[in-house]
Amino acid sequence: MILQPLNLGGSPYDIGLGLGRFGRDAVQQRLRPLPLWQSLAALAGSDVAQAMQAQVEADFPRIWEEIRGLADGLELPVEEVFLWNCRGDFVRPQSVDGCTTVFGPTADGWLIAHNEDGLPSLDGACGVLQATPEQGMAFTSFVYPGSIPGHTFAVNAAGLVSTVNNIRPSSIPTGLPRQVLARAVLDCASLDEAVEVLSRAGRAGAFHHALGQVGSGHLLSVEACSSGVMVRKVRRPSGHSNHLLDAGLDAFGQRITGSSDSRQRRVDVLLGDAGGTLDEARALSILRDGADAELPIYRRAADDPDEENTLATAVFRIGANSVEWRVYCQPDVQHVEAAGSIRPSSANGPAR
Repeated sequence: MILQPLNLGGSPYDIGLGLGRFGRDAVQQRLRPLPLWQSLAALAGSDVAQAMQAQVEADFPRIWEEIRGLADGLELPVEEVFLWNCRGDFVRPQSVDGCTTVFGPTADGWLIAHNEDGLPSLDGACGVLQATPEQGMAFTSFVYPGSIPGHTFAVNAAGLVSTVNNIRPSSIPTGLPRQVLARAVLDCASLDEAVEVLSRAGRAGAFHHALGQVGSGHLLSVEACSSGVMVRKVRRPSGHSNHLLDAGLDAFGQRITGSSDSRQRRVDVLLGDAGGTLDEARALSILRDGADAELPIYRRAADDPDEENTLATAVFRIGANSVEWRVYCQPDVQHVEAAGSIRPSSANGPAR
């Protein structure tokens, strides 16, 4: 499991073009044959697809340019690539990315740790992008072939950390794609800006976001769906898998897979009822847990019922002046795949 390092800059189109060239072979060989890709591509030109595309072009023109460059780099029609990036904005039986996150206070700040669970066929085909766009915020993000950044795990130049978990609502209206909104978070300079982006009216699909920032006294757990947005300030070590936990949002209906339910229950057990703090070792031990042989937190089975495997694990330690991050791709957490540090010039003051 190797993550390819990518360094891309320039216009949104340029960054998208580089991402497309990076993912072209994997998309052509591993993704386009999938029934999920084919079912989405069949919607190209539909009224729903055109309405969603027009909304992105109007509200997020830079992100649309990134998608247009991505399509050109993949050598595929932009309408088809756009719909792949809307794969969580339609109710489908197929799984569309999983993930587990644990987060909470540390002795001197905050910690967010995240298992990125995706299609097993993409193992070894993903990358870590260092982006320096002409406009917008520089950022580092895990990237999938064929997808824009932002809906996985990332940190930007303002020291804002975002990790994202898939949610499966029972009904999804036509609206702004959730991956576009997640990408827009990476251009935010503050937690308030990020929450504002995620809370805007007219969204389609749903995500859970764990959000933290250098120097902030808050860590946020955000469940965002078309029926509402719930923002909670994290007070104690907590976790999230792939379903809504807020009873008010859950009342609108969702699909909870056996894996998501099992992982959430196990995370809650491992964290316990006591307060306390998190550290990297404790977070990694939770995200590497395999006590449930059939439905583990750390997912590497070829016959995973959601057709997902853990492709990478990221740990972000958020302090008063910097974010230190590491990415692991092996069960042995002594092997660090990638690492870095973000120290915004404006960072100062206590993290908690």
